[in-house]
Amino acid sequence: MTRTSPAAEFDSESIERLDQIIASHLHREGPLLPILHDIQAEWGMVPDDAQPIIAKALNLTRAEVYGVVSFYHDFRDHPTGTHVLRLCRAESCISMGADDLADQVCRALGIGWHETTPDGRLTLEPVFCLGLCACGPSAEFDGKLVGRANLAKVTRFVQEARA
Repeated sequence: MTRTSPAAEFDSESIERLDQIIASHLHREGPLLPILHDIQAEWGMVPDDAQPIIAKALNLTRAEVYGVVSFYHDFRDHPTGTHVLRLCRAESCISMGADDLADQVCRALGIGWHETTPDGRLTLEPVFCLGLCACGPSAEFDGKLVGRANLAKVTRFVQEARA
């Protein structure tokens, strides 16, 4: 995965790269989601400056593109830390103690949802179902799923992130 600075401005080089990403998907039926995934892989988020360019290329309104970016929890419109910890907020995990785990994690990290630790290493995000309903509460750290998550397991991930 190629990543430039999350705060990268859209200069002519960035616009050229964005145009390449869009062009690589125009032949597909329903190209918006693959385009957004590739943009996020490139910049770590879907920058606001990219949305009108995508909209114009796909003959959509900017509101339609923004609606997709804001609807799907995997797309971000803001930079994240080097590592991302997601805690499940779905009913099954809540019934297995996810609220308590979330409170413990927030206190331990000193941050809330969608926030990044001051060192920029870890972002905490809610997710509504990781598909581990029988093993709740569940978490995901940098794409690795964790069942029966507890503060000790999450702390190990945080320590890895800070190493």
